[in-house]
Amino acid sequence: MKLRSLTAFEVPIELKAPFRHASHVRRHNDTLIVRCELADGSVGWGEGLPRTYVTGESIGSVWRHLEATNFEQLADVDFVSPVDAVAALAGFCLAKVPADQGVIPRECFGNSVRCAVELALLDAVCRSTDCSLGDVIFDLPAAPKLSERRGEVCYSGVMAAATGLRQWRSPLKMKMFGFRQVKIKVGTTGIDDVASVARARRILGQRVDLRLDANEAWDCGELVTKIQALEPFRPTCLEQPVPHCQVQGLADVKSHITTPIMLDESLCCEADARRAVAEGTCDLFNLRISKCGGILTCVRLAALARQHGLGYQLGCQVGETGILSAAGRHFACNIGQIRYLEGSYDRFLVRGSVTKEDLTFRFGGRAPRLDGPGLGITVDEAAIQHSAVRKRFLIGG
Repeated sequence: MKLRSLTAFEVPIELKAPFRHASHVRRHNDTLIVRCELADGSVGWGEGLPRTYVTGESIGSVWRHLEATNFEQLADVDFVSPVDAVAALAGFCLAKVPADQGVIPRECFGNSVRCAVELALLDAVCRSTDCSLGDVIFDLPAAPKLSERRGEVCYSGVMAAATGLRQWRSPLKMKMFGFRQVKIKVGTTGIDDVASVARARRILGQRVDLRLDANEAWDCGELVTKIQALEPFRPTCLEQPVPHCQVQGLADVKSHITTPIMLDESLCCEADARRAVAEGTCDLFNLRISKCGGILTCVRLAALARQHGLGYQLGCQVGETGILSAAGRHFACNIGQIRYLEGSYDRFLVRGSVTKEDLTFRFGGRAPRLDGPGLGITVDEAAIQHSAVRKRFLIGG
């Protein structure tokens, strides 16, 4: 089955409230959505979220990639089964384009474009062949030792950096909602981390798994002092405590602290992962589908982590629509040993929806497996067409 068309949309996605952490205050997303249509009329959807401070991408660099890349490399493939789509995506190459001024591109530059194209193509081919994306993930060559089918998963809560009454309200909401795991943002200027974490622990209780995320707020010289002040509250993990440019220093710091270190901004592709393993800079990987360039790469990174005795979580990016939420659900329901799970915050964070289904998790963070072909969701194409501020035909038109 050949490709009939591939179309990209830039869709502004508004958040219900600003989400604050040490690196950024986010009020909306410049979201890339890709529509893929096969010759038999099967339609698939993908999503990518550029983050300059993570992968070096902006919505501007995304469009430079879309304009310069030859997408005809996918047009000649006969997609008889999802295996053909996986093979075609393995050989798919983006054009080399300049990053924004002042941004030094890494190996992950272009990952949001890769992710959106990958998800759209896999969704379309799975729909055409009447199989679930979850089944494709379960059977990937990198997945045999990771594969584990689950009918339900549990997401964790995330507390943004907060001041005033929100410092009390946020942990109370987490407790009332029954989360077993909660992540709290630390390192934000003007907020007392010790008081904030102590308050969260007191409200949530001793049984809740509490972890920390510094979003590159500190440097290696102060990290030991910072984390030792927080270790009495028994955090189970500290995520990305230092900027990417200092990540090598974590190998020395780790011997002075007891809290496991997770890489996020410094873990965006296979090259990052192999460096982390070789240099001993972390205990866990944070896999995020858009950040890492798609589901296929996330499965390979999970396999690499397990091979070297490291843990991994499936994270998400603030303001994902139901498209990325569905992709994350399929990963979570078919890949085992995920230490922490984030995502499906849909109606709690996003104003409006691009899917007919509500993918938001339920009480306790519980969420069911998705059935049906492809992503197993119904995308509201009219809403995307109406909201798009930019559109480009990559194939067909």
